[in-house]
Amino acid sequence: MEAKGEINQRETRIKRKEMLEKRKSIDEIMKTAVSEKDCLSQFPQFRHYQRNGLFVHLESGRGDKLSSDTKKCIQNLLKLNMEAPYGPEWPAEEKVKRREMVASEARYIFVHEIPNEDAIKESESVDKERKFTCYPIVGFVHYRFILEEEVPVLYVYELQLEPHVQGKGLGKFLMQLIEFIARKNKMGAVVLTVQKANLVAMDFYLHKLKYTVSAISPSRVDPLLGLEKSYEILCKAFYHEAQVVLEVWKVHA
Repeated sequence: MEAKGEINQRETRIKRKEMLEKRKSIDEIMKTAVSEKDCLSQFPQFRHYQRNGLFVHLESGRGDKLSSDTKKCIQNLLKLNMEAPYGPEWPAEEKVKRREMVASEARYIFVHEIPNEDAIKESESVDKERKFTCYPIVGFVHYRFILEEEVPVLYVYELQLEPHVQGKGLGKFLMQLIEFIARKNKMGAVVLTVQKANLVAMDFYLHKLKYTVSAISPSRVDPLLGLEKSYEILCKAFYHEAQVVLEVWKVHA
């Protein structure tokens, strides 16, 4: 008959092995996701959006490979949309966003507006290397593959659209694409941060897209701390393990 100590040691070894295997699996998932050069290539049906009188083409990008013109476009669009929600915090936040913008781990989806539907048809038979970059950028998504509470997630840092392309279903289309990218790369959830003052964005994510205030959001971790913070962290988890960690309300001890 095995001694109790021997049983405990065996159980400890088994648990340690399981933890190491889980860690290895997570590392492999993250390595594969980060190494993907063009996540859009997995979803060719999302290259174009043609609805509500709007015609756009999507292109992938990386933070460490942005042209000076693209950087200016990103900065201008951020200021246009985010200066008001951030209020007096904007000058400091703008500096943070400029650093985040060019990080090597930053991944982008750029939205190029095409003048008319014929331009899309013509482009299919001309130089593919042009990749629609001659058309103006009217929006972008900045996202990254990161670990959140040891769960692999796709974190949306920014989803910005120029005012004249808003309200046409493009934002929902982009977030559907983001969720497909997350699932394809075995992420447990999509996570993002929204300013409380940005009521339109809060309504968009919580009610139209059915995101929830995450268990890691300040208002969930500590309601008193949450009152001091100007933002909420939202999420949509795809698997049970991610749901338990990121969606279930954690009562502050």
